[in-house]
Amino acid sequence: MTNRSKILAAVAVAAAMGMTPSAFAQGLPDSMTWSAYDVGSAGYAEASAIADAFGKKYGTRIRIQPSGSSIGRLQPVLTKRAEIGFLATETFFATEGVHDFSERRWGPQDLRAIAGRPGAFGVFTAGDNGIKQLKDLKGKRVAFVAGNPSVNVKCEAFLSFAGLSRSDVEAVTFPTYGAAMSSVAQGLSDASCTTTTPSQVYELEQSPKGIRWLDVPPDDKEGWARLKAVAPFFQPLRETVGAGISEAKPANILAYRYPIMVVRADMDDNTAYAVIKALDETYGMYKDATKVMPRWKLDVAGTPSIDAPFHPGAIRYLKEKGIWTAEHQQWNDDRMARLTALRGAWAKTLVEGKGKSDEEFGKIWDAQRAMALKAL
Repeated sequence: MTNRSKILAAVAVAAAMGMTPSAFAQGLPDSMTWSAYDVGSAGYAEASAIADAFGKKYGTRIRIQPSGSSIGRLQPVLTKRAEIGFLATETFFATEGVHDFSERRWGPQDLRAIAGRPGAFGVFTAGDNGIKQLKDLKGKRVAFVAGNPSVNVKCEAFLSFAGLSRSDVEAVTFPTYGAAMSSVAQGLSDASCTTTTPSQVYELEQSPKGIRWLDVPPDDKEGWARLKAVAPFFQPLRETVGAGISEAKPANILAYRYPIMVVRADMDDNTAYAVIKALDETYGMYKDATKVMPRWKLDVAGTPSIDAPFHPGAIRYLKEKGIWTAEHQQWNDDRMARLTALRGAWAKTLVEGKGKSDEEFGKIWDAQRAMALKAL
């Protein structure tokens, strides 16, 4: 019997036993649920493209659950109603126990990354409104998103770069990320913060208004010091992909990881291994779905720095591919030590803060967190 005949026979046996190609050959679950940003966002589009590739190659059925809030995307993962979250900086906040995740019911979450592509983030305005620099946002309407610290802290970081704060602008809060991104085109805000490739920014670019991305000069040391005090995970980026952006017309904005494939720490190693392997093996099927999809190549998306430690199952595959280095392992060990220390500090806070008011609890957590980080 030829090798091909053996494979076909094995697949036939698997089918007779009710097993899908994915269950038989890849180790992926037969069906999965993924959470992602709103429909129309870059994260949703990329999750959809990858899910489609998984389905076509392995037969895995994937349902994508969109949400406009960071808690709405993360909670399904934590409660095991979703296996993977296509998340953004809420991953960092959740593992650190800060912003919305500093509340008594949250604290530092035990999350792991499978992979996450480098992404760009910037402040955009209409091209015809006269706003040309970040400092021009003073007194203007700036869009924020209800319940979404991932977006809001980034917007605040941009303001800090220019020496501004929320009190210096008219902060307009929208119920969803998609609504905030659409607000400039609709005349409901003067500026919004997002990645460079969602459908809403392309729609603005193609409208009579046009689009402008506000410059974040990489050599402005004072501006960057103010920005990093708010959002230490950002780096300078000369972006050439996005609405109104090209090689001929680049934008100096910010780099971070988005979307990140985030899972619980207790995901089985073999499942995490199967997911990243499938991500790698289907790369050719989804890489042309959007202009930034080539950044999902594992030698880029499967390396630190990222917002949570990498899952051991993912690391195993990255080692097999020759991507994971000793430097990467050291980064992961350090990130795990930080997460472990914060989770230990949270346990102490829960004991010390029992019966205390929310305000008192917050002060205890701030003190415990600071001590834990100082001891690292």
